[in-house]
Amino acid sequence: MPTYDYKCLDCGNTFEHFQRITEESLTACPKCGGHVKRLIGAGTSPIFKGSGFYQTDYKNTGKKGTDSSSEKK
Repeated sequence: MPTYDYKCLDCGNTFEHFQRITEESLTACPKCGGHVKRLIGAGTSPIFKGSGFYQTDYKNTGKKGTDSSSEKK
């Protein structure tokens, strides 16, 4: 179940609410009872931890052109 971000249009209170996708959006602020709007989030991105990922194991960390064989003689 995802966590949704909401913002109250009356008092400006921002809060998170854990609910099912199929549930209706909240309509009242828990702080003042005013109207709320569900905010659109950026979502999450994958986290590459440990070995076996290009980012941690195979990525070339050296700068281009620093290899002596690539220099012109």
